[in-house]
Amino acid sequence: MTDLQEPAETAIRQCLAVQPDESCVIVTDDTRQPIGEALYDAAAAVTDDVTIARYPPGDQHGEEPPAPVAAAMAASDVFLAPTTKSISHTRARGDACEAGARGSTLPGITEEVFTTGLDADYENIAAECEAMLEQVADADEVRVTTELGTDITFEIGDRDWRSDTGMVHEPGDFSNLPAGEVFVSPENANGTYVVDGTIDPHGLLGENETVTIEVEDGFVTATDSDELDAMLETAAEEVGQDAYNLAELGIGTNVAVTELVGSVLLDEKAGGTVHIAFGDDAGIGGDVSAPIHQDGIIREPTVYADGEEVELPGGVE
Repeated sequence: MTDLQEPAETAIRQCLAVQPDESCVIVTDDTRQPIGEALYDAAAAVTDDVTIARYPPGDQHGEEPPAPVAAAMAASDVFLAPTTKSISHTRARGDACEAGARGSTLPGITEEVFTTGLDADYENIAAECEAMLEQVADADEVRVTTELGTDITFEIGDRDWRSDTGMVHEPGDFSNLPAGEVFVSPENANGTYVVDGTIDPHGLLGENETVTIEVEDGFVTATDSDELDAMLETAAEEVGQDAYNLAELGIGTNVAVTELVGSVLLDEKAGGTVHIAFGDDAGIGGDVSAPIHQDGIIREPTVYADGEEVELPGGVE
C-alpha cells in the first residue's frame, strides 16, 4: 500500500461513503495528479462508474473550472476535487450540489496534508461542530478579538451557520477535506483583523509577522500587504467592488490539528483558531460571486456571541 492509498480509501469509503451503484468523478489538475489518481484508484475499487477529469491549475482561488469539468461534477453522484486552487466557492461546485451530487473539495492539498489530515476521527469532528453551533447559531452579532489587534464585529443577519464535518453521505452534501469547521457568510462586518497564522500568497507567517486587513460596512478597505492588494485589484478588474466583499467567518473544530503547517486547507480547521475570508461567498450562503476567496487564519482569538464568550476547542502550538 502506498502512502496515498490509505487516506484515499478513508475519503472514498468513510467520508463520501461511495457505493457500488454510484457514479464518481475525480476532479484534479496537473500538480495534484498523484492525489487525484490515488482517489480514482480507491473509487475504482468500489464502483465501475468512475472518471478522472484533469485540467491546468487555476490562477487563483474561486476561479471556475472548465465547463466540461463542471458538467461532469453536476452529472455525478459523488465528486472529489483535489486541486491547486480552491473550487469550493464556485458556481460549478454549487450547481453540482444543487443537482444532487455530494462531494468534497481538497483545495491546495499536498501529499503531506493528505496523508496526515485524513488521519482523524470524523465522528469526533462532527461532535465538535455540533457543540460549536450550539454556542453561535442563534447569535445576531459575533465579535472576534486578539492581543495583536484584531477587533472585528460581524452582523449575521438572516444567514445560516454551516458545518464542515467531513461526513458527506446525503445528496447535495458538501465538505472540505480535511474537515473541521463551522462557518457563516455574515451580512455585514466592521473592524480590523490581524492574521498571524496562514494566508496566501504569504503562506505560514513567521514569528512577529502579521497581515492586517481593515473592514468597513462589509468590504475590505485596506491591507498592509502589497501581494494581497495586487490579488484584490486583479479580481476587481472582473467583478469590481465585489472582490472586496467580507465573505466568511469560520471557527476551527478539528482538535487533531495541533500545529499550523502553512496549508490554508488544513490550518483553517485547527481547533482554537478563527479564519476570516474576503471575496466570493455565493457557495456558503451569501450573494456575492467573485473569482477570489482568500482566507486568513488567526491564532488565539477570543470570540463573543451576543456578548457571551464562546468556548473554543483545542488549541494550536
